[in-house]
Amino acid sequence: MDDDTFTPAAPGLLAGKVAFVTGAGRGIGAAAARLFAREGARVLLAARTENQLKAVTEEIRAAGGAADHAVCDLADGASVRAAVDRAVDLYGRLDVAFNNGATIVPPGPMDQATEADFDHVYAVNLKGAWAAMAAEVAAIRATAGTGAIVNTSSVGSLRGNPTLPAYGAMKRAVNSLTESAAVTYGPEGIRVNAIAPGTTLTDMVRAWNDSSPGIVDQLNARTPLRRAADPEEIAQAAAWLLSDRASYVTGTVLPVDGGMQAA
Repeated sequence: MDDDTFTPAAPGLLAGKVAFVTGAGRGIGAAAARLFAREGARVLLAARTENQLKAVTEEIRAAGGAADHAVCDLADGASVRAAVDRAVDLYGRLDVAFNNGATIVPPGPMDQATEADFDHVYAVNLKGAWAAMAAEVAAIRATAGTGAIVNTSSVGSLRGNPTLPAYGAMKRAVNSLTESAAVTYGPEGIRVNAIAPGTTLTDMVRAWNDSSPGIVDQLNARTPLRRAADPEEIAQAAAWLLSDRASYVTGTVLPVDGGMQAA
């Protein structure tokens, strides 16, 4: 008899969970929303651009997944809290959250960055992450009781970042928030981790390559795998960290960078 007869179908990685994803209109966030739904989660997509959110939501539903969306500006704390509340209103609970939304500023030396650009990247990438984490912890605590959060950091946060100094600084601060939250909420059964992607073929990276031609090739040359990631490859790492299969992992910043940090 074929041994496959005795192999049960594996349940989805996030089966039965309600997931909240920021930056879900495109790039890594959209890939994550699609993946989380395929892995059994009901997903609330959040981002600033409603037509992008609608398109990804409809795609997930057409494939048989459960998804809805909420317009959310990470620079506005009330907007962030309302989006998290929307997930609870729709699905009755919150189990996991992927704080992926971010912005970037023009690359260049620190002394050439404008104060307005610095303030903007702070408001979205750091303050927005803090506001989201606070709202998510409250929602998980009030509904599911236990759960997991993953923040998107960057390999550019792990060492000096002369090309994107403000971006790197905010992402390094996100690493600190991640570790602090893991220590604070671990006793309640809420895990908090971060991923640090390397070069990933998103609209943000393509725009950077347009403004600095050849930058992706330069980054790939410094990457042992000699290529950039597809957004879904980054989403896969987030899905695992959010799943029960990572039940003893918290407080980590996981490089998902093709070996760039090791080189």
